[in-house]
Amino acid sequence: MVSSHALRAHLLDARLAGPVATSRERSLHRYRLFVARDPRALIGLEPERDWSLIELLGLMGEQCGVSADPAHTSGQDVIDPDRTVAALGSFADRLGAAAKDGATVLIGTGHPHRLLGFYASLAAALSAAGCTVLTPAQGRRVDMTTRFGVRTYNLDYVRGVAMVREPGAREPGRTPGAHTHSPLPIRTALAAAVDARSTLPTLVIGDHGWVCGAGQLGIEAIGLADTDDPALFVGQAEGRVSVAVPLDDTVRSDYYRPLTRYVLNRACLSQ
Repeated sequence: MVSSHALRAHLLDARLAGPVATSRERSLHRYRLFVARDPRALIGLEPERDWSLIELLGLMGEQCGVSADPAHTSGQDVIDPDRTVAALGSFADRLGAAAKDGATVLIGTGHPHRLLGFYASLAAALSAAGCTVLTPAQGRRVDMTTRFGVRTYNLDYVRGVAMVREPGAREPGRTPGAHTHSPLPIRTALAAAVDARSTLPTLVIGDHGWVCGAGQLGIEAIGLADTDDPALFVGQAEGRVSVAVPLDDTVRSDYYRPLTRYVLNRACLSQ
């Protein structure tokens, strides 16, 4: 078991919260892109209203603990660990409810190098509790716009967790996959399920475009988000994302293990 006090200390020690690696400059750049409705920052979400930079800074300050002062333009971002602990509690409570209901779940990540272990543990625990963990569109082609132009990826599943990888990069079913913010993978997976007249998820768990893309389509979604991913927090504020957990999503993969234990224990899914 990991207590909330021990979890808070770990968040600070591992720099998952407190001063994090994400720079203020990068976050402000992404906030400006979001305000301009640039798809690179919207990652699948279509905001219900126009957000000004001041309004977005206020929201990110409220939900993450970053500075809401527009004059603060450099240095490292800071995430309030108490907000992270509270959000992880809500995340765990939603997992517990999904397990109790025998929910149909789809789990996907744009950070397979860092977060695969975290999500795979959730997939295993939910499956053991009687939930169906979906894997639609295995191997399906996804053409995504990158800074290098349009590139082709394939949708793959590792231990129940969806990701994309470059064709031929590795054998299917093995790590690592590619880093992406795109909502196209979740759209591809859901479209394949509809075409096959298969079951759709009642809950999507993940990050980046997996969460925003699902939430925009009316599917309940919960996930993790760094301070430079405002779309998840706007989605939460507007009611299309159920839980957005503020934390650094690029630290060493083993640093997420205490979070896994905390979430599964609180959700009564510890194995």
